[in-house]
Amino acid sequence: MDIAKTCIKNISIIVPVYNEIDNLKILLDSINNTLAELSHCQHECIFVNDGSTDGTREELNQLAENIHTLHVVHLAQNYGQSAALIAGLRRARGEYIITLDGDLQNDPADIPTFLDLLDSTDFVCGYRQKRQDTIVRRLSSRVANGVRNGILHDGLHDASCGIKGFRRECVPHIIAFNGIHRFMGAILKAAEKSVTESVVNHHPRIYGKSKYGIGNRLWRGIYDLVGVTWLQRRYITPEIESESHPKP
Repeated sequence: MDIAKTCIKNISIIVPVYNEIDNLKILLDSINNTLAELSHCQHECIFVNDGSTDGTREELNQLAENIHTLHVVHLAQNYGQSAALIAGLRRARGEYIITLDGDLQNDPADIPTFLDLLDSTDFVCGYRQKRQDTIVRRLSSRVANGVRNGILHDGLHDASCGIKGFRRECVPHIIAFNGIHRFMGAILKAAEKSVTESVVNHHPRIYGKSKYGIGNRLWRGIYDLVGVTWLQRRYITPEIESESHPKP
């Protein structure tokens, strides 16, 4: 018997959503069905509504009334994907944390593979080897990832992929800034955490509209890259030799 499989894993699934009303129940059911097949796991789903205006708020509230695994967080306005992820990470109770995009392009069926990898590594990033996007998005992403990896050397082919996995001890090292979701691997490597990637499924978007394009990513991406390069070189991870606590 594989002893690792008999231990209960506490898992938090974090999904940032913005105007994804048609995808919510489909995604939630898919996550719950996937994890229901893992007898050694118990989980929570944290859906973070990033200021949606299409009825996502009401739909999530209604789903939460009947689905006990669902934890809903509503942000006061639209802050962006990184802010929604940070809000979810700060509320996650699981030992293992998985993030997914809310557009159904990530596949919850990849979650068991990530959990297996997290037994021996700290951070796993998805790699959409066969992306189901327009050729413009595929090419721009390939160029961006090549430039980023050439400068930061994080070893990841697809750092902006929405499906990622962490061990809980990674969370304090994930710095809250607008754009962190594309640089988690680089930051965690600087924090001396083990980083790997896993090829994942990728599906075409069926419902809703993409929130990203070249115009709203190119210049901000360059700006972020400069900042993260500085931060990576200045990041400190002090080793604790010993400590004591006051007696109660």
